[in-house]
Amino acid sequence: MRGVTIVTMTAAALVSCEALHVDSPRERLEVSAPATWQAASAGSDGRISSGWISEFSDAGLTRSVNEAMAHNQDLKAASARMRQAKESSIAGKSRTRPRVAAGGSAGFDVDENGDGAASESERYGLSLAASWEADLWGRLRDLNAADDADYDEARADYRGARLSLAGNAAKAWCNLITAEQLLELAYSTLDSNERVLRAVERLFKGGAGQGALDVQLGRTNVASSQRAVKAAQLARDNAARAYEVLTGRYPSGKTWASRELPELKRGVPAGLPADLIERRPDLAAARARLFASAKRADAARKAMLPSVALTGSTGTPVGDFSNLLNPAYLASSVAANFAQTIYEGGALSADARGALAANEVAVHAYSQAALEAFREVESALGADASLAEQETYLVTEVEQAALAQKQAARDYSDGVNDDILRVLESQSRATNSRAGLIRLRNERLQNRIDLHLALGGDFRTEAK
Repeated sequence: MRGVTIVTMTAAALVSCEALHVDSPRERLEVSAPATWQAASAGSDGRISSGWISEFSDAGLTRSVNEAMAHNQDLKAASARMRQAKESSIAGKSRTRPRVAAGGSAGFDVDENGDGAASESERYGLSLAASWEADLWGRLRDLNAADDADYDEARADYRGARLSLAGNAAKAWCNLITAEQLLELAYSTLDSNERVLRAVERLFKGGAGQGALDVQLGRTNVASSQRAVKAAQLARDNAARAYEVLTGRYPSGKTWASRELPELKRGVPAGLPADLIERRPDLAAARARLFASAKRADAARKAMLPSVALTGSTGTPVGDFSNLLNPAYLASSVAANFAQTIYEGGALSADARGALAANEVAVHAYSQAALEAFREVESALGADASLAEQETYLVTEVEQAALAQKQAARDYSDGVNDDILRVLESQSRATNSRAGLIRLRNERLQNRIDLHLALGGDFRTEAK
């Protein structure tokens, strides 16, 4: 027995030493970020809003976001997942606490004894058992820390769901307004083309020189405008349905928004601090996954070390039910168990290396997520400045196209110019430029929303 004990302890020591040769995981990763965003515009140092939705100063936009937050089904599901992770974290902590179990038994035996008189016996038992694993190496504490990190990840995912929903609701509201404005423009264009057609037909009937070709071109333009109205109506209804689904309504397409898009009254502040990106929920979730993977890797290494458990039991095994609760028949035991796996075909060390590889996956995933976040912010900042300049030029284009349209129609009616194609071309340019301005203003709003999503919030609040 002494020899067996020595061999066993030696093997345990060798396996324990093997655990020390598995590399330690990384719990955190520092990602170098620029001191300020390179594409940030200069000279805009107005007061930064504390809440990014309030930056748009639009009551309808704020109301739509609040409605989505209150009724969206995906957000409710994310909230339930967060609560699920919390309960799992609480349940996991039981591994470091004693476990107590109670049991009872009853039996009745009859022995016929061949030809002799039968004998009967009863047996009853009531027991209470407890066990507790001494966390000598901190393995159980590591698993608890990993569970807590899982909960942190779920919380970050929930915050991400709220941020994403706010952005999508704001975008859907702006898209609905844009679709309504384009529908109004389609009706206006149809009315303009019908007036031109009436003028052409009047001149044709009066013999003023306008031929049948002018009438046919005018009618073609009217038919094209009627088709555009139907297409714009369908686009508006689809935009309304998309908004209704986000806000938890039935997608009937009956919702109507404001007549005007929100205005961007504030520019992006210069010198935007790069550490704002640390607030992004997806990066916070990635950091939590990285930490959890490190703790699980530590626990996998420590699983190769010896474990010690304490067990205890007490009970009353009796043959008479009346003595079941009698302390005089109480029997108890207390024991300490030492366990060390000597050979499992390399399973423990493979588990440890696998957990370390999972930690490496989390490290690279976080690095990639951070780079993508930097790209999104830089792209949104660059687009913000470019779209603002484009709008300046497009406003001039709309103004000049409207003047050209009026002049061409006046010249045609007065007989100064009898080329109907010039009239139709001027109308088409005016319509296209107005539609382009509507879409560009919506694009600016969409990009500003994307910037807030990329930063994880407003332009000022830092991560806590």
